[in-house]
Amino acid sequence: MIHQDDAIVVVDKPPRVASIPVRGTRDIPALLRAAGLVGRAETLLVVHRLDRGASGVIVYARTIEAQRALTEQWATRRVDKTYLALVTGHLRGEGDIDAPLRIERDAGRTLVDYRRGRPALTRYSVVEHITGHTVVECTPVTGRLHQIRVHLRSIGYPLAFDALYGSGSGIFLSAFKPNYRANRRREERPLMDRLTLHALCLSFDHPTSGTRMTIEAPVPKDLRVTMDQLRRARRS
Repeated sequence: MIHQDDAIVVVDKPPRVASIPVRGTRDIPALLRAAGLVGRAETLLVVHRLDRGASGVIVYARTIEAQRALTEQWATRRVDKTYLALVTGHLRGEGDIDAPLRIERDAGRTLVDYRRGRPALTRYSVVEHITGHTVVECTPVTGRLHQIRVHLRSIGYPLAFDALYGSGSGIFLSAFKPNYRANRRREERPLMDRLTLHALCLSFDHPTSGTRMTIEAPVPKDLRVTMDQLRRARRS
């Protein structure tokens, strides 16, 4: 829990936890109720979502009025969103990815489609180059399903781990460290085997007071350790 008041609850979502109730998996509202952080009978109202494999800032409304006010901000693009992504390859500089997207509902995927897609814009800037990868800061201007994942893949730099749109094998240190020594007792485990995407920062107007709020979520341990290991691999 990052913040809560009478109108909203803001959470630093862990990876592998669903934003909304999904059969067969853990979800944020249920975990908050189980931990006693919100009332056991309380229903948190959805404002936006994060992919199950992603981590970072997510906001829920506690009243219908707050939900309406917040979703209106999302719809009119008055919310500033910043994500951190670890991608494969060495992306350069900064730029805009302006490519319309179409959702394939049956497959649960999103495609770039210049004929039938809806307008979609992602701004990006390079933060750091590390062994075989780039750390990228992304700002989605629109909010299409899987937008950042599909846009980065469309320019040739998919997330370092993304079973749906990129690599689903995980990030293994042995692939990048020249003097890597295998452990004979156990098989090598991947540094990361979930989406290398983190919702770093969110700015929006509080639905009741109107005060501008900027809320950040620190880079989670698994992503932080992975980036540190790749930095060390470059120096070895």
